[in-house]
Amino acid sequence: MTARLRAAAVALLLWIGPAYAAQSTNPPPPLTNTRYDEDYRYLLSPEARSGASWERFKAIPVTPDGFASLSTGLELRLRGEAIRNSGWGQDEPRNDAYGLWRALPYADLRVGESLRLFGQLIMADAVGKLDPLAPPDADRIDLMQGFADLNAPLGEAQGTLRVGRQMLAYGSERLISIRYGANVPRAFDAVKGIVTAGPWRVDAFFGRPVQPTPELFDDGRDAKRSAWGLYATRPLDLGWGGSAGLDAYYIGYRNRRAGFDAGRANELRHTLGLRSFGKADGWDWNWEAMGQFGRFGSGSIRAWSFATDSGYRFTDLPLQPRLGLKANIASGDGNPRDDRLETFNPLFPRAKYFGELTPIGPFNLMNLHPSLDLALSDAFSLSASAIAFWRESLDDGVYDLTGGLLRSGSASKARYVGTQGELVLSYSSGRSFEGLISYSLFQPGSFLKDSGPAKTIHFAGMEAVFKF
Repeated sequence: MTARLRAAAVALLLWIGPAYAAQSTNPPPPLTNTRYDEDYRYLLSPEARSGASWERFKAIPVTPDGFASLSTGLELRLRGEAIRNSGWGQDEPRNDAYGLWRALPYADLRVGESLRLFGQLIMADAVGKLDPLAPPDADRIDLMQGFADLNAPLGEAQGTLRVGRQMLAYGSERLISIRYGANVPRAFDAVKGIVTAGPWRVDAFFGRPVQPTPELFDDGRDAKRSAWGLYATRPLDLGWGGSAGLDAYYIGYRNRRAGFDAGRANELRHTLGLRSFGKADGWDWNWEAMGQFGRFGSGSIRAWSFATDSGYRFTDLPLQPRLGLKANIASGDGNPRDDRLETFNPLFPRAKYFGELTPIGPFNLMNLHPSLDLALSDAFSLSASAIAFWRESLDDGVYDLTGGLLRSGSASKARYVGTQGELVLSYSSGRSFEGLISYSLFQPGSFLKDSGPAKTIHFAGMEAVFKF
């Protein structure tokens, strides 16, 4: 299967060819990770076509007048990973090297302006990986997305009702993410309403995450967890150039079997958040503040987080370097024995949260993350970063990205968790192809040394992604 997939990927790369064969007055929409936001109906007009070979798969008339049209597409990803001292030496297997592949074909049927049907399959597996496989590693054939949109005017606003299996992603994907970096992305069985009015877009949703399993068409919804919320976003006029935006949101979350260092119980959590983001005069920023409250068993929840990502690009210098700094803090539980849980929960975070290597998640954590990005050429870029991690509360533990407790806070009173370093060489060719090679290491700090095995993690990754 893997050899045939590689051969098919090479054939598609040669057949589809470059993204553009000629200039067009209608530039195509950017290729996205979710794919459902791409609208190719402008290609129903022959004069809008540039002659690029991928256009034959888009906006195919189903009715002679084009009232109903079909777009199709595909993502292929091949990835190799090697890890040494997984979990700082406490995981089994500690050392492993393996391949991952996935294919995500989709079809998008639009009928006028009122009805839309979107379907996407996933075929994904791991090659040569030692057991046990994690749920995001393999899903040999299943429904990744399958939903219907019903569009209707709401006075001067526009409304959309979306029902079915769908990827959900909001803002910086710190709380609701499609988990794109994992081999199997995250989907929800959900109902979502979208209202666009003037500069505002407001989403309301309720859903349960889909639990991937390896066999054919057997994925089901997670009966323990659910999420619902309101998310509003709008662009802002800076007046002096650049672009900016503001998000405001509420997200509700329930986990009937939640576990923290304080214990295990039913969790009902509410998150209120604000996000400011933008670019202007070489600067870019993405700042987000989140507060959480609710119930954990018979006790209460009070938690918070503040995350920043700021940078400046020197466009007049060789290689156009960008200096960046991320600074994040997520609260931890000050007293696991009382009736108040203070551990921040990132709910459904993105997969590569702190980089290609992410052995710990944003629970009870503080970190500083300086970085340097260089544009080596039009196609190649190089990123170097270092991250220092500390515990926010000395009485709470360290967690993985899914919320699993890695080390209990009772094992040590040390604050310093460790330091991570990473180099990533990225390549992007035209519209359809991108790839990367990465090397990361995580050197344990005093808390990890006090609480268990503490060997340095080494991680190398390589991937190629093709989309049309």
